[in-house]
Amino acid sequence: AADKIRLIPQDFFAELCEQIIQHLNHKIPGINTAELCQRIQTSGVDINIGDLAKVANALSFLFSTAARNNLSTEELVTSLGSGVSTLPKHAVQVIRHVWNEQGKAIAVSEDARTTATVGQFVDMKWKLGVAMSSDTCRSLKYPYVTVTLTVADPSGQITDKSFEMTIPQFKNFFRQFKEMASVLETV
Repeated sequence: AADKIRLIPQDFFAELCEQIIQHLNHKIPGINTAELCQRIQTSGVDINIGDLAKVANALSFLFSTAARNNLSTEELVTSLGSGVSTLPKHAVQVIRHVWNEQGKAIAVSEDARTTATVGQFVDMKWKLGVAMSSDTCRSLKYPYVTVTLTVADPSGQITDKSFEMTIPQFKNFFRQFKEMASVLETV
């Protein structure tokens, strides 16, 4: 991850660190590495989303471990200097600044750690479509619903999961959502 950190410009690295701190503070559901990666690539840096996700995971581990051990800014920077000597100077400066400004607010309670292992639902989009024809069938006229769920995994990476359903499957899906809503109203 240290080699990839060298590629990331300081302003994007700072933005990534701040998003990770906000995620650890449960202020945002996750880090949208796809969007950040695209912006970094647009600025002329050759980095792929997998490498950026590795950097985000390493930083998330660093900040959560520092919070769990209640490290001061100087203790964190000292441990970075001794453990990961390959980090570029600008990265250490950003980590120092972000930790000094926002690190103490990280609430690493047992409850937060256990609930964060599931991931978090962020958004849902759907659309209705009709398959008109295919290579093997001239006239399908088959209606379907495409659902895209946006989910933040436990490490904070935001991903989209898409699936298609037939109309009867969608009606069952909708019925189950109505049941959940009625149960939630009683709580």
